[in-house]
Amino acid sequence: MTDPILDREEIAQRGRERYQQHVRAHVETAANIGKIIALDLNSGEYEIDRDLLVACHRLQAKQPNTVTWAARIGYDAVYAVGGTLVRTAPC
Repeated sequence: MTDPILDREEIAQRGRERYQQHVRAHVETAANIGKIIALDLNSGEYEIDRDLLVACHRLQAKQPNTVTWAARIGYDAVYAVGGTLVRTAPC
């Protein structure tokens, strides 16, 4: 049986929920603020790196069928175009 294909909005929603409920308290440390987290929605495994592609590739090496959600730790977006990133409140 194959997993259903998720659309962008569902991936975003599930990723935010899983991050807030299960991961945020473990990764939002002074050493990780500003780094990228790539989170597998199927397994809950994640990789952290300063580079988005590096984090995603390491995650995919561990979880070949990953459904990946990514975020910048401690900020409201991964990248800002024509503006600035807004720091989220600490947990």
